[in-house]
Order: sequence, then structure tokens, then C-alpha cells
Amino acid sequence: MTTGSDLIAQLERLGDEFAAVIAPLADEQTIRAAQAQFLGKKGQVSEVMKELGRLPPVDRPLVGQAANRVKDTIAAAVDARLVALAAARRAADLARTVDVTLPGRPCGGGHLHLLTQVRLELVGIFAELGFAVAEGPQIETDWHTFEALAIPKDHPARDMQDTFYVADEIVLRTHTSPVQIRTMQGHPPPIRIVAPGVVYRRDDDATHSPMFTQIEGLVVDEGVRVSDLKGVLLHFVNRFYAGSGGGLDVRLRPSYFPFVEPGVEIDMSCRFCRGGGCRLCKGSGWIEIGGAGMVDPDVFAQVGIDSERYTGFAFGMGIERMAMLRHGVNDIKLYYEGDLRFLDQF
Repeated sequence: MTTGSDLIAQLERLGDEFAAVIAPLADEQTIRAAQAQFLGKKGQVSEVMKELGRLPPVDRPLVGQAANRVKDTIAAAVDARLVALAAARRAADLARTVDVTLPGRPCGGGHLHLLTQVRLELVGIFAELGFAVAEGPQIETDWHTFEALAIPKDHPARDMQDTFYVADEIVLRTHTSPVQIRTMQGHPPPIRIVAPGVVYRRDDDATHSPMFTQIEGLVVDEGVRVSDLKGVLLHFVNRFYAGSGGGLDVRLRPSYFPFVEPGVEIDMSCRFCRGGGCRLCKGSGWIEIGGAGMVDPDVFAQVGIDSERYTGFAFGMGIERMAMLRHGVNDIKLYYEGDLRFLDQF
């Protein structure tokens, strides 16, 4: 029959045994694992204490006191061993010598993100035609984003399923058109600007992202015509896709946008099949690249420009889509995942 003296002796042996176990251990993880083997719920000390209930009541306090002493001994041994290891690491650091005459390790050179490269190239192409760059806030008023662009309160774009609302009259801009409004408010015609920047919409699939980048253009002057718009777009398409050999065409399909009249969808001839029809253009020979149109007189009225004297056109395109068509990217999320295997290709 196990006696209280037997259990006390077993506990004291475990304390001595633990000191020998952790002596050669050289990292905290293995030391903590050894501590759990002795003091854990299924540890050796716990196994010994399971016999406590079989002892006479008079012996139990003595065994409990011995168990507490062993636990304290083990905890103290762990602390001492960890302190010794930390001191050894510090001593090794101090003993290390550094040759200050050695050259530094070279860092690999980085490069601009693909979207930044494309944005800068687009800005450069339009600069050839005299366009200046204009910028504005990403958190915009409802008036600049919608009302001034002839988008009424009941328009679907106002739905919270399409637009991120910060407050009742404050939104994350859904396009860079507010930059056009602010420019027309602050500068009399003639105006010729492009507005690249980040915009936000509640879209999320292979070709849409809640955050993406746009570039929009605006021209306001006397005698501006649709033919001027087409000429600008034709120059852009053939400059940006110059690698395909040039000779691309554009077509304008009638479409509705509240802030332009007339409004058009912009198509360019497929740079891969040259109009013959392929998988990318779905056999049509054309690829849609954006929207455009002549500025609606109602918009001019909002910003105080005389629509009897001035006319203008505006256009907008997604920078991600331009890069996808040029470089064959098939998922918009690749731009934002930060995967160097993708980014290093450009």
C-alpha cells in the first residue's frame, strides 16, 4: 500500500529529475514542453497526485506541501534556465565582430506597379494633345458626384448597393467626374484636362473590384464637336496599342449617360484579330473600352458655363481594363494581391 512518505519521495525525485532534463535544452520552446511533461494536466506530478485520495487524511497535507515545493522548484528551474539562455545570447552578440570595411549587401531594384506604369503612359499620351492633369478628393459630396452631373436623387447610381456612402451627403466617389465639375467651377474655358484616380463601387468579380482606377477627359471650348472627340480617341488607341502595329479604328455606339448628350460607348477594333473576329472580341471584331459624349447643357448650367457659347466632350475609361487588354491580364484582382510572380512580369 502506497504511503504518504512514498508519494513525497516520488515528488522529490521528479524535482531532481526535471533539473537534469532541462540542463541540455537550448531554447524556450523545448523547455516549456518539458515543463508541461512534469506539471501539465497529464504530467508526472499530476499522476503522482492521483494517489492522494487513497491516503489517510492525516498524510494528505504533507503530500500537498511536498507537491507545492516541487512545483515551485520546477518553475524556478525554468526561470533560471531561460535567464541563462538570454544571457548567453547577449554575450554571443557582444562577442561577435563585424568587419565594417565589407561592402553592404545589395538590394534588388524595384519598379513601378503595372497600373502606375499604365496611368503615367496614358497621361503622357493625352499630354501630347495638350491635356493637363487635374486631381480631386476621393471622399466627395453627393452634389459633386451626382447632382452636378444631372444624376437625380432617384437614379439607380444613388442606391447603396452601387455606391459607398460615408454619410447622407458624402460618398466615396464612383468616378473621377467630380474633378471635371470642380475644374469647370474654378477655371473658365478653354478647358482640356484628364483626371486619373482611384474610384469606388460595390462591384466584386473577375473584371470588377470595389476599388479601381479611372482616367477621364474633358474638353470645353468654342466649336468643340463629336469629330474632335473621335479624333482624340483615335490618337489614344493607336498610341497606346502601338505595339500592335497601329492602324486601329474606333467607333461610337449610341448610349445613355445622364451627364452627356448625346452619349456613346467607345469601341476599338480588336488589336488581336484586326476585325476578323476572335475569342477576345467574341467574334464581333470590336472591343468596348469606355464611355463618352458631348457635355449636357444641364451640366454647364450647374457650373455657370454658357452652353450657347461653349460646347465640350467628356470620356472615361478604366485603367485596369486598358492594362488587361494590352497585357492579357484575365483577373482584375491580380493587380492588388501583391504577388511578385505577377508583378515582376511587368
